[in-house]
Amino acid sequence: MSDPLHEAGRAAAALEPVSRAAGPYLRGLAERPVHDRSRDALIDELDGPLPAEGEGATAAVERLLRVGTEAATHSSGPRFFHFVVGGSTPAAMAGDWTASLLDQAAGLWLTSPLAARVETIVLRWLKELFGLPASYGGVLTPSATLAHVTGLACARHWWADRHGVDVASQGLAGLPRMPVLTSGLVHVSTRKALQILGCGRDTLRTFERDDRGRVDLPAVEAALVALEGRPAVIVANLGEVNTGDSDPIADLADLAERYGAWLHVDGAFGLFAALSPRTAHLARGVERADSVTADGHKWLNVPYESGFSFVRDPAMLSRTFGSWGAAFLPDAGAGQVNYNSMGPESSRRARAFPIWATLRAYGRDGHREMVERHLDVAAHLGELVEQAPDLELLAPVQLCITCFRYRPPGVPEELLDDLNARLGAALLADGRVYAGTSTYRGMTVFRPAALNWRTTDADVEALVEVLRELGDRLAGP
Repeated sequence: MSDPLHEAGRAAAALEPVSRAAGPYLRGLAERPVHDRSRDALIDELDGPLPAEGEGATAAVERLLRVGTEAATHSSGPRFFHFVVGGSTPAAMAGDWTASLLDQAAGLWLTSPLAARVETIVLRWLKELFGLPASYGGVLTPSATLAHVTGLACARHWWADRHGVDVASQGLAGLPRMPVLTSGLVHVSTRKALQILGCGRDTLRTFERDDRGRVDLPAVEAALVALEGRPAVIVANLGEVNTGDSDPIADLADLAERYGAWLHVDGAFGLFAALSPRTAHLARGVERADSVTADGHKWLNVPYESGFSFVRDPAMLSRTFGSWGAAFLPDAGAGQVNYNSMGPESSRRARAFPIWATLRAYGRDGHREMVERHLDVAAHLGELVEQAPDLELLAPVQLCITCFRYRPPGVPEELLDDLNARLGAALLADGRVYAGTSTYRGMTVFRPAALNWRTTDADVEALVEVLRELGDRLAGP
């Protein structure tokens, strides 16, 4: 097989194996182990030298499917609790397939009015979903990390402007260090964004009042006072990855307004607290932020590479990322948006399509119902942990994360971290369910996140059963 032009008349045939495989694969997700290490050797079938002559589209796709459906980590299934990873709702998956089918160049209005309009629509819908003002600007990004880059780049532009410098054209040379203040709940993606932006990942200052990392508000205020009116950035964290804990956003918004600071909110998954009356208090104050980030491939359950960035001043996005001065790139006309001038990406796929599909398919009420079901599932896991004599709940269950450790009777405290680390490794090697370990308050812990649209009480019950089974083996004589 040579030039793909020879397959032009059979292009759709390459999709048929995927369509045939989808039904059995999706129906079997609940029964499959999350990962079967014995299948890893199959990946060798995808290796080897680059072929001089290809085998054709259908044969190549069938090979990839044969290996992939067996060797993949089935993170789209209901028992993947590691990190904070959602799945893909049926509508979102179909929307993503549509994005690949239409293959829009989504950066410019000229290249795809369809992609630009749909992105504008979903950004409006998302603001309605989260209770953000309609006046905010926004852009879709590949992740929360790139959403942080977007929001904090706008903050950096605002901050440099206060020093009389156009950082977009002149850079950071000669400027002082940008003060960034936050709590101990800050996520590494915020630090990475500051690293990418040249501000330095370790320049961020944390103010903690306890070993849970909760913010010390008087200390933040004292730091702002010490700046004597110079501009600063405050990062508020909505949904910490070990416990779901959150900063008091409204209080931080008060400080930002009082001292003229920029307030950036990391709502990667916690922003979805706004959907339920049971948790909406955690998101109170977000509507006063200067920039807000969230992930789509977490609690929205759309395919991977989906993030959102919202900015109070819409013009700040184009000031930060636009004005390239390239003659071959047309300016947007009246009522049009070039989204490649609103964020860090120039070449962009139509990632709005799966978001549009899932929001249209299930609506505000459907997504609220899903969030509240996950709140119940996480709370149910917390109850199971408290009832088990060999498990210890380490933090209140607030959102979709349950933080606990294995603590069998008779095991000394100084041995528990090692035991839990070994149990975490054994759980991942076993593969029936997936939930790795983290460190919280100096302890090695499990912090499974229940936010896949398929996940129910039965799945976290299976997690507890497998954990205790494997733990008995490790802790036994």
